[in-house]
Amino acid sequence: MAQNVQEQKLTNSRISEWDPENETLWNESGKKHAMRNLWISIPCLLCGFAVWLYWSIIIVQMQNLSFPFSKDQLYTLTAVAGLVGATLRIPNSFFIALSGGRNVIAVTTALLILPSIGAGIALQDINTPYSTFVIFAALSGLGGGAFASSMSNISFFFPKRMQGLSLGLNAGLGNVGVSIMQVLLPFVMTFGVFGAWGGSGLPLPEALGGGLRWIQNCGLVWVPVLGVLAIMAWFGMDNLPIHNIGAAPKAIVNMLWLLILGFVAGGSGLYLLIGMGVNMWIVLPITIALTLFLMRYLTPVMVRENLAGQFVIFSKKHNWVMTWLYTMTFGSFIGYSAAFPKLIQDVFGSLPDGSLNPNAPNPLAYAWLGPLVGSLIRPVGGWLSDKLGGARVTHWDTILMILSALGVAYYVKLAGTAAAPEQYFIPFLLLFLLLFITTGIGNGSTFRMIPIIFESKLAGPVLGWTSAVAAYGAFIIPKVFGGQIQVGTPENALYGFALYYTSCLVVNWWFYARKNAEIPC
Repeated sequence: MAQNVQEQKLTNSRISEWDPENETLWNESGKKHAMRNLWISIPCLLCGFAVWLYWSIIIVQMQNLSFPFSKDQLYTLTAVAGLVGATLRIPNSFFIALSGGRNVIAVTTALLILPSIGAGIALQDINTPYSTFVIFAALSGLGGGAFASSMSNISFFFPKRMQGLSLGLNAGLGNVGVSIMQVLLPFVMTFGVFGAWGGSGLPLPEALGGGLRWIQNCGLVWVPVLGVLAIMAWFGMDNLPIHNIGAAPKAIVNMLWLLILGFVAGGSGLYLLIGMGVNMWIVLPITIALTLFLMRYLTPVMVRENLAGQFVIFSKKHNWVMTWLYTMTFGSFIGYSAAFPKLIQDVFGSLPDGSLNPNAPNPLAYAWLGPLVGSLIRPVGGWLSDKLGGARVTHWDTILMILSALGVAYYVKLAGTAAAPEQYFIPFLLLFLLLFITTGIGNGSTFRMIPIIFESKLAGPVLGWTSAVAAYGAFIIPKVFGGQIQVGTPENALYGFALYYTSCLVVNWWFYARKNAEIPC
């Protein structure tokens, strides 16, 4: 009896009974608990996205400050963060049922301090080895992994009728972290935010405006914010009694062990990619398979039994169908967010003869717009799906994605051969913003379909798994753009993406949107 009381104290749950579908219980206390957890979850996830994707801004300024790395190496840093972040989403998919929402959100938020400090130190010297940046880019993947556990956690707090809006708010406002980061970092790089504690600035060439840039602030500025949020999560969020996780220390150790296994798999993928030069399309399935293998066979017996119950999702056909569809939406959003600033710099910053374009648009002045519109529109996608049905919204949204991608490709091709590429920047920007909007709406609509298709106990793991695989977009899209830019055909990347979107249009129509579909939703 005493042991049970002690374990309940350690889990720090204020909730003794939980059933969000019970309207009486929901109105009496459930809604209050759910909303408190949601509003703490959102800023934690926001900072997770910011740390995961801050390489999209850092690499632009690294090139400006003459860090001795090629364009492909710089794109690879964003891809490294993408690969590890997506890989960590796989164990994160199972964290909540294993370790509890409060424990998971607080610990993952606190761990983000490590890559923030590390990047802040490494960026103070342009002679820092490339391998050091790879390590800290990999560690920043902690922020990407946190999405899966965050979304899985929120899915347990709200009734089905509110899943679209609640998940949309958590993800959509969390995704805003990318835009906030892309606006904040160019500003904090202009002065010594932390005085002597933050190191000295690096000189920017006169051709780019001159002066000093404190690029290290891109990492350091998040440290105090993350510390405060981790404390808020620990004392303000809840572990739900339906998960029966036991004592908090043991639950956290279980989570950290799975996190280590995720890093082992992600690190193995990086070794294949960077150390051995293995093709990215080979590295990707190897990394995913290795992650699942390690989780299945190198975890403690009790943890393994818990995971075995959740691994049943891999025998479900619609888990794989929804993985394909959600990768189209979230994978595109996160991949374009990671590549957009550098893509603007590379497409419009150079003339056909290889010289700098004196009239090039500043990528840091525009890049934040894409993630912002994509993030803010995501709750609308969930809300529309609550009203009209997720499959119908996804169908028409996918058509717009195809047309937008083809339009962007058209203007990228024109800019690549123009003596004044900047003349094509406005239509390029508008079409890319439309592409971001469609990814945001599709994020909400496809995520809304999952709780309808799957029963409650499987919906959480499926939400986590699909978001994990979709996050590899942050690895795939920068690598594809980097490779195509190296050979001078960035428009081919967009043609390929449009072809993939077309396959998703067919898959969604067949399984969910057509008359007499297998599961109308």
